[in-house]
Formats: sequence, C-alpha cells, structure tokens
Amino acid sequence: MCGIVGAIADRDVVQLLIEGLKRLEYRGYDSAGIAVVAGEAGCEEIRRVRRTGRVAEMEAAAASEAFTAGTGIGHTRWATHGGVTEANAHPHISHGVALVHNGIIENHEEQREKLRALGYEFESQTDTEVIAHLIHSFLKQGDDLLAAVQRAVGELTGAYALAVVSRHEPERLIAARMGCPLLVGLGEGENFIASDVSAIVQATRRVIFLEEGDTAEVTRDAVRVFDEHGAVVEREVHVSDVSLASLELGPYRHFMQKEIHEQPRAIADTIEAVIDNKGFSASLFGAGAEPVLADVEAVQILACGTSYFAGLTARYWIEAIVGIPCSVEVASEYRYRSAVANPKQLVVTISQSGETLDTMEALKYAKSLGHDKTLSICNVPESAIPRASRLVYYTRAGAEIGVASTKAFTTQLVALFTLTATLAKLRGRLSPEQEGEFLDALRQLPGSVQHALNLEPQITAWAERFAPKQHALFLGRGVHYPIALEGALKLKEISYIHAEAYPAGELKHGPLALVDADMPVVVIAPRDSLLEKVKSNIQEVRARGGEMFVFADLDSHFGDSEQVSVIRTPRHVGVLSPIVHTIPVQLLAYHVALARGTDVDKPRNLAKSVTVE
Repeated sequence: MCGIVGAIADRDVVQLLIEGLKRLEYRGYDSAGIAVVAGEAGCEEIRRVRRTGRVAEMEAAAASEAFTAGTGIGHTRWATHGGVTEANAHPHISHGVALVHNGIIENHEEQREKLRALGYEFESQTDTEVIAHLIHSFLKQGDDLLAAVQRAVGELTGAYALAVVSRHEPERLIAARMGCPLLVGLGEGENFIASDVSAIVQATRRVIFLEEGDTAEVTRDAVRVFDEHGAVVEREVHVSDVSLASLELGPYRHFMQKEIHEQPRAIADTIEAVIDNKGFSASLFGAGAEPVLADVEAVQILACGTSYFAGLTARYWIEAIVGIPCSVEVASEYRYRSAVANPKQLVVTISQSGETLDTMEALKYAKSLGHDKTLSICNVPESAIPRASRLVYYTRAGAEIGVASTKAFTTQLVALFTLTATLAKLRGRLSPEQEGEFLDALRQLPGSVQHALNLEPQITAWAERFAPKQHALFLGRGVHYPIALEGALKLKEISYIHAEAYPAGELKHGPLALVDADMPVVVIAPRDSLLEKVKSNIQEVRARGGEMFVFADLDSHFGDSEQVSVIRTPRHVGVLSPIVHTIPVQLLAYHVALARGTDVDKPRNLAKSVTVE
C-alpha cells in the first residue's frame, strides 16, 4: 500500500498522475513511482521512474526524462514486504506488464517458488512483483490482459487493489480489487483508476466504487466491470462531494492545523440532521433502523486506533444513559479470538475511511457468528464498511488529509452520543426534558469547541517547554480517560515523544515510579464528579517532583502554582465534555511537533488508511 492512480486519455497523463500522487501524500508513504505506455503505435514500451522519498523527487526525475503518454499508472508505497529502496518501489514490471498494488499477498512465497521454476527472476523483495510475473505467465499462455489479470487474482490469497497496464495492449487499463479500496473515475473521452477520489477530483467527480472481487476494464471511452465470477455487472455511478478546496491548505501551515480548526463546522454538519429532526430518532441511522435498535440488549464496538478511543468514550455514555452492557474491542484482536455471539447485540464498527482492513474483517467475523444487527459509523460515503453494514451513520467531517485524525474523532464522538441518546429513548430511559437538554448541549457544542480553539496561544507556550522532553504521561478519570489516551497517541504520532496514558487512580499502582522532574504529566481535569479524586492524584505527582500541565474547566477552581500549570477550557459542558477536552490535547500535540520540526501531516512509518494487517 498506500496510494494508486491511473489514467487513460487522449492527452498527456503524466502530470495528472503526478498531481494525483501528490493528493495522496496525506495517506503516508516512503517511495513513489509512475509507469506509462509510451511510443509510436505498434512500437509501444513501458517507461518507468521510481524514487524513494517524496513525490517531488520522482516528479523531477520524470521531467528530466521527458515522460509523455496517454496511458499510465502511479503509486505511493508504504513499505510492508521489503525495505525502503528504489527496487522495492512500485510500479513493478514483468516483460512489458506494469502494475501497482495496495494490500498484502499472503501466499506470495508459494507463488514466488512456482514462478522461479518457470524461469522468472525477481528484482525486489516485495509480494507485488509476484503478481506482475503471474499475469505475464498467463499472457504467455494466450490470454489477453483482462483474462490474465482475472486468472492471476484467482491464484492470490490476501488483500489487493491493482492497476495494470501492458505495452502489448496500450489502449486499456485493468483494475482489480479484494479487501482494499479502489474506484474508477469517469470522464469525457478519458477515464481513471484511483484508491481515493482525492487523486482524481481535479479531473472528475463521477466515480464507480468497485466491490469485493471486481475487476474492471477501462478504456478512453468505456468501462466494463466484472464480478468475482467474471460476469459483467453494473455498478452505481456516484458523484463525489469532495472539493478541491477541501484538499488545499488555505491560510494554515499544515492540514492537521486546518482540520483542528474545522471542527466547529464539522460538528455542526454532523449534528445537523439531529437538530433538523428536533430530536433523536432511529431514522437517523437508516431505513428500517427502529425495529433493529429497539431490540438491542447490548452493544459491541469494534475499531482501531483513534476510533477505538471514541468507542471507549461511548462505553461510558451507553452504560450510564442507556443502561445496557457495552464492550469495546480492538478490531484486529476481536477477529482472531473465539467470540460468543449474542443475537440481540448491536455490533458497531467505527472507521474514518470505511476501508480499515482490520475493522472490515472484524465485521465479517461478527456477521459469520450470526450478528445481523450491524451499524457503521464512518466519514466516507459508499466505502466498504458502510456497504457491509445494515445501518450507517455518516459523520460529516469532510476530507481529512492529516494522518493524525482530529475532526474525524470528534465527529465520531458526536455520532456515538447520538446513538446513545437514540437507544435510551427507544428503551424509555430518555425523558422529554432530558432529550431537550441533550439537544441544547449539541447546539452549543460547536461554540464550546471554538472557545477551546481560542486557547491555542497558551498551548503554544506550553509546547516550547514540552519540545525537549522524551517522555510524557497523560492522566484522566472516567469518561475523560479515553481522551487522555487520545492525547498520548497524538503526541506519539506526530512529535515522536514517547507518551502513555493512564486512569489517574492507577498512578500508585506502578506508573508513579516514572515520575520525576523530566517527566511532564498532562492532566484532564473537568469539573465533574471525579474532580476531587483527580486533585488527589495531582498531589501524588507533585510530591514526587513531577511537573504538571492541567486542562481544567473554567469553573474547576484550579490555580497555577509551583510545578502546576493550568489552562482553563470553557465552563463544564456536562455529558459532552470529552469532546471539548479533546481540542487542547490535539493542539498540544500539534505545537510540540511544530517545535520539534517533525513532518506533522505525514509522520514517519504511518499511513492514513490502513488497508493491510
């Protein structure tokens, strides 16, 4: 993995491919390359350029070699099999066949041995080169490119999104998908392949999302899609709402900063349907949702990374407000254990992209156990996880470019709170008065988030003190403990400072041994029922010489003192406080990373959309 773009047109597509790869840089990568079918008719050849590092380096190399072509493919690679080398970068070539690949081929070693026996030599350590040789082996048997790709993917075990070109058939692109996202973009006299619509939005917004097992034949004037059995199928054409403006920085230094500041708008857009509805309703989750949600006796949340922390927050809400059990599990762990099915359990999957492989596989596993009450919370319409779910709630965060999730997280929390209130109402546990209070809280939430954003200058000053540190602790209690986890994750992701989060009451059970003057401790301390407990935990740190950075509500009666620095967020906003307290920890991570000079939007070793195990 990580990013794919392909184009076939009557114009030169080289710059279009490069611009598409630049728009995929946010996904995280360590090398980039393009391959084009160039030359006069009947004398075509594959020309390729690859470079480790940024797309700009590959672009310069392509310019120096004067690449021009009407058919081509491109890729940004995030290393899985094999190190970060030019030889391992995509595209890979086998005797005039070039391809790019996202995913992991699990049986690549078996295929490699078989292909070596047929005389194929390997230049890379990747699993992808196996596919190129496998396709060529079927071409040698007389298949055309489409049939060769279809036969080849039938030999593969694992996940893949493929874009393939051949010098022998320069008038078409072939695409194939299993487990990794891939779409076809429709133009006028030109068509495209991409792993993400942002790669081709400058050329078209009309797209077809390929389904599991699909292959597609793409020419300048037509697209044919085949299902996993090889039958021609019609796939719905969608008009993407991704805009070029959402993919530009504007006045901000980084996309992460931009997306942090977009949260009031993203939250307002996500709650719009609730406010317009003047209440919480099962219809917000799709047609036929009411009988499904009314019959729920427990909730199982499956997610990864930041989305998992959103689920942990929701557990507090669901058990306290709805009064039913809620379990939250890392999707990559759930899919490999023997789970006990409960037919009255609602299985909720959370994913920004809707393509997170571990979460998708966890959903498939849950369904195989007999769970038919499934709900997806997702930011990308028509992505794989929502399509596989019975119900769906779309967050309306807009395109999120920064690898470290920000507005996707807060809008997921809004969606989960909406689910909580809806389940409570269906179970008769939400009075009209309380429903009105919850609606008022949601209406006021964008303003409260904006007030928290206004703390940025104070947090910037803290960041200068944080930047030289190598370790940090984050503490929270109750529903704010997951926010401490999220704060630690953000700091790790983009500043590379080692950070851990603990429930504040756990300090004395081990982590307190780490506390000294060089270990900054960040405390989430809202004015809730656990505030006095948190104050006691702060004293434990202070007595060991630790330096504390406290995010407290305006009315928490905290004061600055030696070893204790306090920033006051808006007055306590009640049940939605975790959302407001997310903002300061995001800003802290951002400004610490800025002070340390790291690549904020594209942190090392990470990818935005994790479509491999």
